[in-house]
Amino acid sequence: MGVMAEALVPIFGLIVLGYLFRRWRFPGDGFWPQAERLTYYVLFPAMLVYKLGSAQLPVSAYADVLILVSAMVATMTLVLVLTRFVLPWPGPQYSSVFQGAIRFNSYVALAAAGVLLGNEGLSLMAIAVAVMVPMLNLICIIMFAVVAGDGPVRFRPVLKAIATNPLIIGSLVGVFWSYFRLGFHPVLAGILEPLSNLALPLGLMTVGAGLQLKALRGASMPFVAASAAKLIGFPLMTVGLAFALGMGGLMVQVAVLLATLPTASSAYILARQLGGDAPLMAAIVSGQTLLATVTVPLMLWLLW
Repeated sequence: MGVMAEALVPIFGLIVLGYLFRRWRFPGDGFWPQAERLTYYVLFPAMLVYKLGSAQLPVSAYADVLILVSAMVATMTLVLVLTRFVLPWPGPQYSSVFQGAIRFNSYVALAAAGVLLGNEGLSLMAIAVAVMVPMLNLICIIMFAVVAGDGPVRFRPVLKAIATNPLIIGSLVGVFWSYFRLGFHPVLAGILEPLSNLALPLGLMTVGAGLQLKALRGASMPFVAASAAKLIGFPLMTVGLAFALGMGGLMVQVAVLLATLPTASSAYILARQLGGDAPLMAAIVSGQTLLATVTVPLMLWLLW
């Protein structure tokens, strides 16, 4: 466990650094929103194209990722729907618990996979992210329409956002590049590689810059429930699913890592836009990111 924790320290260290820089207003209030845009639209897509395009994964790996990720999302969704009957929180509160228990931070996922599992693990994680992101967005939108929405939810903007998501596009281009063994010309590689190297450190610092620790003052039972389900319940369930599906090795390590990660910061934006409990969502996002410094190495040590 000590070696694993040591490997993860730089990841969470960069998140803390981003939080401190934002709090100190360095290099300026306008920097971090623009840094997040640069990371989201340029650096991470470039990294996904380069890393995935350079990978040589067997065709079966794509099918295995699709099967396991789909099983993870379907099972966790069923569990959360059933808890609605046991813990009848108001719709806005429940929507934040739902998002907090099932979504994950893509930046941390890719960074942790690269550090712990190497290029092949990073490639599998990129495919898992490309599969899971549209699934989770659609499921969360439907959930909002059922429990929290004041009016009809428009699906067209959501589908457009998914279709134009830079992380999904970068993953699909990288898979295409890898599948057809196109390779990278030295000039193109010379552009993509340094952009790829910038993606993870800047992306992790933008995660830290977006934390709202003041929101933790209002932490309550819904926060505890969402965090326990996401950081402990989800990875345990994932191991059971992988065993039931007869999967093992690197594929399961990637899936378990994905399941252990804290909720995405974009969940707060969705809660604010669609009638969820935004303050609770901010507490869940920030609190889980802090808790993950302990739970991620612990769960990986137990389950890998």
